[in-house]
Amino acid sequence: MSTLTENLERLLQAGKDGALLRFSLGSQYLKLQQPEAAIEHLLRAVAFDPDYSAAWKQLGRAYTESGRPAQALKTYRQGIEAAQRKGDKQAEREMQVFARRLEQQLAPGTGTAD
Repeated sequence: MSTLTENLERLLQAGKDGALLRFSLGSQYLKLQQPEAAIEHLLRAVAFDPDYSAAWKQLGRAYTESGRPAQALKTYRQGIEAAQRKGDKQAEREMQVFARRLEQQLAPGTGTAD
């Protein structure tokens, strides 16, 4: 575990919970190639702030990296809605691209659905 991740975990243990802290932890766990741990924190981030489009994007990535493309697609769709509510056009476009790729991957006949 990295020093940054350890510091963030200490903040969480000290009761400093919130959307930004959970997003930061989730992002760090993705960097450490631990998507399951990332999912746990990113789910909490979007629970704290349902319009946190960057957290939705990272959560979709974590589901993809954990081998759950159908859940990732669902997450990206929720993230697109959040980005639209927030007016975050860049995140909206990025998640639309990721969602389209997953839709193609999950299309009947491709044999790659989870």
